[in-house]
Amino acid sequence: MSASHRGRVLAAFFAIYFIWGSTFLAVSFAIDTLPPLMMASVRFLIAGGLLYAWARRRGAARPMPVNWTSAVVVGGALILLGTGGAVWAQQRVPSGIIAMLATTVPLWIVLLDWLRPGGSRPTGRIVIGLAAGFAGIGILTGPAAMPGGVNIDRVGALVMLLASFAWAAGSLYARKARMSSCPLLSTAMQLLTGGALLMVAGLGMGEWRRFDITQVSMASIWALIFLTFGSLVAYTAYTWLMTVESPARISTYAYVNPVVAVLLGWMFAGELLDTRTVLALGIILAGVVAINFPIIRKVAVESVAPASDLVLEPDTPQSQAAGAT
Repeated sequence: MSASHRGRVLAAFFAIYFIWGSTFLAVSFAIDTLPPLMMASVRFLIAGGLLYAWARRRGAARPMPVNWTSAVVVGGALILLGTGGAVWAQQRVPSGIIAMLATTVPLWIVLLDWLRPGGSRPTGRIVIGLAAGFAGIGILTGPAAMPGGVNIDRVGALVMLLASFAWAAGSLYARKARMSSCPLLSTAMQLLTGGALLMVAGLGMGEWRRFDITQVSMASIWALIFLTFGSLVAYTAYTWLMTVESPARISTYAYVNPVVAVLLGWMFAGELLDTRTVLALGIILAGVVAINFPIIRKVAVESVAPASDLVLEPDTPQSQAAGAT
C-alpha cells in the first residue's frame, strides 16, 4: 500500500469515525432553534437530492416504480421512524445518551431475526450479548442511584429505543426489498422519501406553523450545514472504503461512534459523564461485541494479514446501522 493510498484510507476512516460520531452533538445544536422534524426533513431532502443527481450522473439507471415503493417503506422505517424518532428524542435526552441507545440496533436485529418465522436461533454467546446489552440499557435508564447521577427522561429514552427498533426492522426489510442495484442511488431514494415523510410529519405536528425564522441562531444553521454535507462526505468515504477494505474492519465504526459522541457531548455541550454512563456504555458495547465476536476476531486477523489477503464480503448488520441520526 502506497503512502498516498494509506493516507486516503486513514482520512476515510476518520470521516466515518468522527463525522458520524459528531452528528449526535450537531443535532443538539441544530434543534436548539430549529424544529426537529423540519430540520431533519431539510437535511435529508438536500442530501438525497445531491446524492441522487450524482448517482445518475455516474450512470445509474433510472429507478423503476417498484424501486420507489421499496424506498418509501425503507425510508419510512429508517429515516422517518428511525432518525426522526432519534432527533425528536434528543429534545429530551442528551446527545451522548442518544448515541449509546443507538448502539442497540444490532441487538434488535438479532432479536427480530430470531423471532421472525423461520428465523435463526441465537447461540449461547449471542444470548449473553443480548442480555448484557439490555442490562446496560436498564442501568442507563434506571433511577440515578450512583453518586452524581441524574435521571434520564424516560419518554425520550423510550422513543429512542423505538427508533432503534424501527431502524433494525427497516434494515432487515431492506435486505430483501426490490431496491435499485446502485447503492448510491438506493440510498439517495431512501433519503428523499424519508425526508418527504419527515416534512409531512412535521406539518402534521404543527412544526411549520410554529416556526419563526427570526429565532434561528447561526449555531443551528451551521449545525444543519454540517449535518447535511458532513454526512455526505462520511457516506462517500464509507462507500469508497467498501471497495478497498474489508467490511469487517469498516464495521468497527459502530463501536467508535458512541464513544466519540459521549466525549464530544461532555466536552462541548456540558453533558454529564458520570459513573453510570461509563458503566452502561461499557456493558452495552460488551453485549454488541459478544454478538459480533466473529467479526471482531476477523478484524484482529486482518490487522496482521497482508492487504492482498483481504477479501470483501457482503454487508453486515453494522453497516445497515450507519448514520443513525
